[in-house]
Amino acid sequence: MKHMYIRQYLVVFAINLNCISFGMGTSWASPGLVKLTDETETVLDKPLEQDEGSWIVSVSFLTGALGYVVSSALVDFIGRKQSVILSSVVRMAAALLFLFSRDVWMLIMGRALIGLSEGIILSAIPVYASEIASKEIRGALGVMLQIFTSIGSMIMLSVGPFISYFSLNFMFTLLTLATSIPTIFLPDSPNFLYSKGREEESKKVLIFLRGSELNANVEIKEYTVNRSEKPGLLAIFRDKMFQKSLGKSGFMIIILFLIGFNCVILNLQTILDTTQTNIRSEVASGIIGAINLLASLSTLMTTDRFGRKPILICTLLGLIVGMVGLGVFFKLTEMGAEVSGVLNYLPLISLVIVVFCYSGGLGSLIWVVIAELFDDRSRGIGMATTLLLGTMPSFLMMRYFAPLTNMFGPAPVFWAFAVSSAVLATFVAFRLPETKGKSFAEIQQELGN
Repeated sequence: MKHMYIRQYLVVFAINLNCISFGMGTSWASPGLVKLTDETETVLDKPLEQDEGSWIVSVSFLTGALGYVVSSALVDFIGRKQSVILSSVVRMAAALLFLFSRDVWMLIMGRALIGLSEGIILSAIPVYASEIASKEIRGALGVMLQIFTSIGSMIMLSVGPFISYFSLNFMFTLLTLATSIPTIFLPDSPNFLYSKGREEESKKVLIFLRGSELNANVEIKEYTVNRSEKPGLLAIFRDKMFQKSLGKSGFMIIILFLIGFNCVILNLQTILDTTQTNIRSEVASGIIGAINLLASLSTLMTTDRFGRKPILICTLLGLIVGMVGLGVFFKLTEMGAEVSGVLNYLPLISLVIVVFCYSGGLGSLIWVVIAELFDDRSRGIGMATTLLLGTMPSFLMMRYFAPLTNMFGPAPVFWAFAVSSAVLATFVAFRLPETKGKSFAEIQQELGN
């Protein structure tokens, strides 16, 4: 049994190495934009303007939609593993554009490719991990996506501010290449192999992952039952169970982006620069990255012990506290009140709470829960469609975060993020089933009830 779990951990560990460069790509804007707007560091003819910066930040969320659409077909056509490899190729192209960019259009194109690769990887890896894992450790293996994303983010946030623009992007390019190589040697999902009629190959992979032919045969029987009929795309969308799963996952992903965590992270150094603490924004940025990783690791240890719902509810309550704290600080600043002493550390403390609670809750578990809500036949299309539903809210949030804060002030915007967190906490408490320790068939049965 122990050897069985070790094999599963190693396979999911290897595929999630890709998320290191994924995390670096998502956090690239924080140190990248600071350098591009600085007269002495920019590689452009002139410092980057605010509107150009907002497009660079937000375009990846728009092109992510294309990634979700593409992946909805790819994960079931070429497979989960091959889709992850494709996302790495696209991300490598983006890294090279950043490395050699001299014009704004190259930066926008690079960020657009980052969004495309993110759309593919966020659809493929959660599906792959959920199908590799036994139900007893599915939560822990699903959390690895956030752990490795946090590692990449920490590297970018802690190293990026202290090196040149060229060195930053050379590091990004090198790590993108290095972390994608192990994926080539991994098996594809046994579920995918079975769906393509490669039953013997699927069984061999299952014996390797589950430790015995008996366990493999039990799972093969589940595949047979689940795939007794092969519904078309239209039939899947008409299925009431699929609609129920999509309704729950779609609502969660829309509110996820309305919580505004990405706005906070991508504007991290800008927020920190408004404080009058003795902590340099570059140092604080690295500390935030480390907290991000610590939170993800804590969820790895707890998700299969305490369940998804308790962790999500507690961390969402923490997000409310953190967002309210940020709003209070900026409201006091806006009113001209003297902010000194401990109160001046309020934004840093609030950021720590926001980052820890997001990474230890939603950031780690949302992908696990969404993948668990769908059955074997619809998991790929369900994951991609869910992510697609979140595309417009995420794009609008990133595109208009700066204009909204300029128009209304930062405080109301952060308080709106707190309200979104409260809405999602209520939904999780009363409308989301607990999936810990349950097979996919058991989860579907609970959804039906």
